[in-house]
Amino acid sequence: MELARREAPRRLPATILLLGLASLFTDVGTEMIFPLLPIFLVETLGAGPDYLGLVEGAADTVASLLKLVAGIAADRSRGRKGYVVSGYALASAARPLVALATRPWHVLTVRVADRIGKGIRGAPRDALIADAAGDRAGYAFGFNQAMDHVGAVFGPLVATSLVALHWPLRRVFFVAVIPGLLATVLVWRVREPPRQRPTPSSAARRSVLRLGRSLWAYLGILAVFSLGNSSDAFLLLRARSLGVSTGAIPVLWAVLNLSKVLWAHLGGRAADRAPMPAVIAGGWGVYALVYLGLGRAQAAWQVWALFVLYGVFYGLTEPVEKALVRDLVRADQRGAAYGAYNFVVGVAALPAGVLTGSIWRAWGAQAALSVGAGLSALACVLLVAWSARR
Repeated sequence: MELARREAPRRLPATILLLGLASLFTDVGTEMIFPLLPIFLVETLGAGPDYLGLVEGAADTVASLLKLVAGIAADRSRGRKGYVVSGYALASAARPLVALATRPWHVLTVRVADRIGKGIRGAPRDALIADAAGDRAGYAFGFNQAMDHVGAVFGPLVATSLVALHWPLRRVFFVAVIPGLLATVLVWRVREPPRQRPTPSSAARRSVLRLGRSLWAYLGILAVFSLGNSSDAFLLLRARSLGVSTGAIPVLWAVLNLSKVLWAHLGGRAADRAPMPAVIAGGWGVYALVYLGLGRAQAAWQVWALFVLYGVFYGLTEPVEKALVRDLVRADQRGAAYGAYNFVVGVAALPAGVLTGSIWRAWGAQAALSVGAGLSALACVLLVAWSARR
């Protein structure tokens, strides 16, 4: 009996639970807007697919630069919580302003402001989770990612309900401020885990350039994959072209995120038990299959099936990639390491978006999605070779 009690699953710390709830509410607000944004840009404001790629790529690139800076700064500061709170507050205030857009560049400005908030909070939040997780980093990141996706299920459903009540898109966008405020309050209540206070000498040694060869090799492979991993807004645009109605687009997005909820939980647990590079490579393989399938799809039902499968990719990669970063650096380098991770992924977002949008405009959706699948397959091979060498 005593042994059984000791081996019973432990509850996650309150820090991780609160950050998970904050992720849930943030994504309710974000996903009330995001699935409708491609339609708003293209059909209401008259932008093209290449401009959509510019908007999403530029927003993610700005976020990635700030994640790097915020991660390093959080390692050298007295605490990380302040960065997380301010990041959530800024994004929550900026996001609904897309409702005021009358030109495509207005949307670009709002999306960049939203991503600035994400950039400020991203790496410090991941470091907080890693600090509080103990020996269950995969489970902790999987939980946070699952909560993120739960919010992404409810957000589109709320948006669909409001659209069904004949609310204009702009009014729907304004409502997104409410869950953002709730997320900010939850983060404010987080108690930061104790950690060793940095000294000037140790802070100097924690330069982002001294994170180690293993981490930088891994991030280089991740950059190859990220060049083919353009914004999911293109997949929504593809779904629309294959006959999925405007009203059904948020529902399709909710179905995808429901799949993400299940697979993020399973993927996070797998990260604590199986070789993480193998799990990630499996997820990238699923990504390649989905992109090839969407490029060749000819009916709306095929889109729905492939979006369900797409959730497997997210579950096997997002929490596992972050858990692997934790294992490749020292505890006092985690803020900088997660900043570097997000920096590499985000910097690749701009060329990825521009590349996909340009190929889409010139040669069509199938060619653009096939390029993404090819880069994913190449990254799989590189990751397996890197893992074998280690």
